[in-house]
Amino acid sequence: MSGTSEGPTPAADLDRSAVTDSDHTTYHRVFAAAPLAMAVVDRAGLVVRANAAFGELLGTDSETLTGRVAADLVDLASDARSWHAYREVLRGRQARLRCTRRLKHPEGHSVWVQVTVAPLSGEPGVPRTDGEPGVLLTVADISARRELQARLRHLQMHDPVTRLPNRTLFFERLSAALEAESYEQSGTGRIGLCYLDLDGFKAVNDTLGHRVGDRLLAAVAERLTRVADEAGYARAATPLVARLGGDEFALLVEDSTGTEQLADLAESALKSLEAPFDLAGQHLSLTASIGVVERHAAGTTATGLMQAADTTLYWAKADGKARWTLFDPERNAHRMTRQALSSTLRPAIERGEFVLDYQPLVGMEDGRLSGVEALVRWHHPQFGTLTPNRFIGLAEEDGSIVQLGRWALNTACRQARRWQLDHPGEPPIFVSVNVAVRQVWDSDLVADVAEVLAESGLAPHLLQLELTESAVMGSAGRPLQALQALSDMGVRIAIDDFGTGYSNLAYLSRLPVSTLKLDGSFVRGFQYEGDPKAIAPNPADEVIVEAMIQLAHRLGITVTAECVETSAQATRLRRIGCDTGQGWLYSRPVPPDRISELLTQACPQA
Repeated sequence: MSGTSEGPTPAADLDRSAVTDSDHTTYHRVFAAAPLAMAVVDRAGLVVRANAAFGELLGTDSETLTGRVAADLVDLASDARSWHAYREVLRGRQARLRCTRRLKHPEGHSVWVQVTVAPLSGEPGVPRTDGEPGVLLTVADISARRELQARLRHLQMHDPVTRLPNRTLFFERLSAALEAESYEQSGTGRIGLCYLDLDGFKAVNDTLGHRVGDRLLAAVAERLTRVADEAGYARAATPLVARLGGDEFALLVEDSTGTEQLADLAESALKSLEAPFDLAGQHLSLTASIGVVERHAAGTTATGLMQAADTTLYWAKADGKARWTLFDPERNAHRMTRQALSSTLRPAIERGEFVLDYQPLVGMEDGRLSGVEALVRWHHPQFGTLTPNRFIGLAEEDGSIVQLGRWALNTACRQARRWQLDHPGEPPIFVSVNVAVRQVWDSDLVADVAEVLAESGLAPHLLQLELTESAVMGSAGRPLQALQALSDMGVRIAIDDFGTGYSNLAYLSRLPVSTLKLDGSFVRGFQYEGDPKAIAPNPADEVIVEAMIQLAHRLGITVTAECVETSAQATRLRRIGCDTGQGWLYSRPVPPDRISELLTQACPQA
C-alpha cells in the first residue's frame, strides 16, 4: 500500500483514516484476523466488537463478548489505581493505560497478559457509539515471558549448592515479614531468627576439598529443611530456611510465639546435625553454633535483627561452640558500651578526659606516707567517671595503652616533683605508675622514662614502675633488657598482684625487682583474733604470706600488702614483717591536693 509507513502496529492500522466502503471492509478484515487480542469498547465501557484472538485468549467465542463489561473481562477493577486510570481514558482525560494482569482461563490454567487501553480517533471507519469514538483494548499474552522471568528470578534468588533461598531472597522475605507484622493485627506481631554457623567447616574445605564441602553444605541444608518442615507441621507456619553465604544458615520464623519456640527450633537444628554425614564414603561429624533472637516486629529493622543475631552467634562461638545462645539485651548493652569506649579512647586522651588519682602507700612501722600509686580515671562525657578495669583492657587491645601510659607517666612524675618542691621539709615520696607489657614491646619505654625524668626533674629512685606478675615472670629478650636498663637507671621495679600468677620465686633472683605487691586475696584471707566481722579464716594464707615476705627480704626485696582494710589486718602484717601497706584503711584514691595535706601529717597508725 502506498503512503504507509513500515511496521505499523495493529492499533495504528485501526486508527488510520477509512473514508471509503472498501477501506471500511479492510478495517474489519484486519481487525478480525489480527493475531493480537483486541476489542473496541464504547465510552460506557461495554464491548462493541472483539476479534477472534480475544475470544481465544479468554477461552470463549468472540461473538459472546459483545455487550460485556470490558473491565470485568481483564480484571481492571482489581486495584484502585488501574480502575481510575481506565475510567479517565474512557472519558478522554488520559491518553493511555497499560498494566499487567493474571487471568483465569476456563480450562483452569492462569494467563499473564499485558493490557493496553487507548482512545480511538473519530474517523469514519472507526466504530462509534452515540456519535463518539470509543477506545481500543488490546491484550497481549506474556505468560511465556513471565515464566522465563520467574525461572530467572528463582535462579537469582536461590543458592546453587543447597537450592535454598539465598541471602537476597532471605532479606526480601525478612523485610516483608517485618512490614506485615508491624501493620497487621491478625498475627502475634513477633518475629524470630536462628542464625547458624557450622563449627570448623573451613577445615573440611581445606583438607577434603570444596567438592566435599559443597556436598556437606547440601546435606546440612536437607536436615535443616526437615527440621523446619517438622516445626511447621507442629505450628502451622513453616520457618524459612536460607543459606546466607559460606557456612552460614538462617531459620526465619514469622508470627513467632516467644523465645521458647525459637529455643526448641535451635535445639532441634543442633540435634539434626549430631548424626555423622556419609558423603561418598567420607564419614564426617559436624557441630554448629546458633544465635537466637526473638522479639516484637514493631520497631525492629532487618539490619537491627541481623546485628543482634550476629552478636548472639558470636557469643555462642565464644562460649564454647556446639550450642545455641539467646540474645541478652544486658550483655549486648555491655558490648555496645565497650565498642563506644574503644572507638573514643584515643580522642579522649587528646581531649584531656583522663585524670590521675593517687592512693597512699604507708610504712607499716611508722605509719608515714612513703609513696603513692597513680591510678588513672576517665571522666567520660556520657558514662561518667570510669575506673581502669573499664578501659585498660580495651586500650591494650587497640594499642592506645602506649599513648595513655606515656601520658600517665609524664603526669605522675611532674606531680611527684611538684609535691617535692612544695614540701621541702618533708622526705620526698615516690610515685608508682602501672605499666602494661605492651608498652615494653610497642614503645621505647626506657627512652620514654629517661625523657620524662629529665623534663620533670624527678630523681629516678622516686619513680616506681609496676608490672603484673604474669607480664614479668618468664620475661626474656627485649622486656628483660628494658627492665634491667630501667633498674640500672635507678628506677624501682615492682611486681603487682604477686601470688596470683606464676609465683616462680626462684626466678625473682634473676629479675631487677625491688618490690613485691601482695595480691589482696591473701590479705582478705587472714585470721583475725577477736574480729567478729572477719570472713572465714584461711590459716594457710598467713603462712604463705609470711614465707613470701621472709624470702623477699632475703633477696633484698621490699613487700607491699594491697587491700588493707582493717587495723587487725595491718597489725598482723606488721607483725610478720610487711614493709608497706595500701588500702582503704589508710585512704581511698584521692586527687593530688589531698596528698599534699597528707604529706604534713602521719597516716593513722594501725
